[in-house]
Amino acid sequence: MTYQTIRTEEHGRVATVLLNRPDRMNAWTRRMEAELAHAIAGFEVRDDIGAIIVTGAGRAFCAGADLDEDQTSDATLRELFRPATDRPYWEMRTPTIAAINGAAVGVGMTLPMKLDIRIAAEDAKLGFVFTRRGLTPEFGASWILPRLVGAANAMELLLTGRIFDGRDAVRLGLANEAHPADRVLDRAREIADDIVRNVSPVAAAVTKSLVYRGLESDDLSAHARLEQKLYDWALGGADFPEGMASFVEKRAPEWRLRKNTSFPAELFPGRYGGGERE
Repeated sequence: MTYQTIRTEEHGRVATVLLNRPDRMNAWTRRMEAELAHAIAGFEVRDDIGAIIVTGAGRAFCAGADLDEDQTSDATLRELFRPATDRPYWEMRTPTIAAINGAAVGVGMTLPMKLDIRIAAEDAKLGFVFTRRGLTPEFGASWILPRLVGAANAMELLLTGRIFDGRDAVRLGLANEAHPADRVLDRAREIADDIVRNVSPVAAAVTKSLVYRGLESDDLSAHARLEQKLYDWALGGADFPEGMASFVEKRAPEWRLRKNTSFPAELFPGRYGGGERE
């Protein structure tokens, strides 16, 4: 597949997707949205890919929406870039990492909120600037932001639309780590490499589903029962003895189960078990 606004790389079992409009500070377009979803979904359905990194080409991550984007119709884009799975980012089974290498505002800030781990440049200019443009939050920002930073901090960031930096993002709980800009992608790759070397793909997939499902649940007892059911499933699976043996023998694990073909969809009520296209 040839893309115009992104590019992809693979290093072993780690896939990287770069927003690739550096002359426009990777400003967001409908084509970029369609291409990004297509590329990530393609990596998601592959059991040989164990982690996905999203970053920006050049000095910015994403400078928000491009008001001068091309006028390719949504219908055309849907036809050109039909994703391999309908799972939204937060229901994907592959660990995802945002390497926020520079400025990220508007959609450039809400996109990383949908990924699992966020590494930011210390001096990156970040902001949920919607209200300063006469707009309201989108891409799920008003749902996930309070769950990440608490209602008070979320309200302040969304209402003021103020600019803050990567160090502030860590302090608030928006980012996991902040580093100099030239270290951000390398650090994201270190984390991704650690995951693909040491973590059971299906255990990671189930853990992700549990966490995001838990964010939506208001019944702790029901969620704890689901968690126990899945723990018992993992305890009886092939990866648990391998995990214990590799630990005792001080060697790299050789996981047998896969994030897609081995995923216990039947144990998950509702939508978290599905999403593949026929």
